[in-house]
Amino acid sequence: MKPDVKLKPDYWDKAKRSLSRRDPAMAAIIRRHPRVHLVPRGEAFHTLARAIVGQQISVAAAQSVWNKFLGVALEIHPEKILGLKPIQMRACGLSGRKCEYISDLARRFADGHVHVHKWSGMDDEAVIEDLTQVRGIGRWTAEMFLMFNLLRPDVFPLDDLGLRKGIQLAYFKRKPALSSIRRLGETWRPYRSVATWYLWRSLDPVPVEY
Repeated sequence: MKPDVKLKPDYWDKAKRSLSRRDPAMAAIIRRHPRVHLVPRGEAFHTLARAIVGQQISVAAAQSVWNKFLGVALEIHPEKILGLKPIQMRACGLSGRKCEYISDLARRFADGHVHVHKWSGMDDEAVIEDLTQVRGIGRWTAEMFLMFNLLRPDVFPLDDLGLRKGIQLAYFKRKPALSSIRRLGETWRPYRSVATWYLWRSLDPVPVEY
């Protein structure tokens, strides 16, 4: 059964309380965004395609490209995507490489070469290892899938530029070393996904959806 996209993850309120008790800076960010939460997606292909679109560009740019892509495709479904011509996809603002990645992903879903039904029973690192075998899906994209589709509570996407910027502004005021980011992330276990999501909100109050 696909989750109701209107429902927040069942761990969300507990995570907010836990993070707020332990971390005054995080508590302040959470208080500034009281009525928003991560919105789950039930469609694996949709989540992965949306994450590919968002690779290495800003949230605003990714949303603009995605809106145009949705306007052309009308429905984010493997068969629909396979029916698009490269020139149509490029006109949405997608790079040639991202067009190839999304088309290849659509073929894998259409042919049954991805095993979506197994992922919910696998741990985070096993899902990442499985997903990164697909062309165009790196660790960051797999981590977005874990957060937004499988609703894993303790994902910490270290390569995410928004996360790093949010941490810098809220905790360090200057660019921190990666080791410092890792240590800070350890204090948020087992709810690093939630901490990450609120740090994104500290930069952009409009929640991103994958």
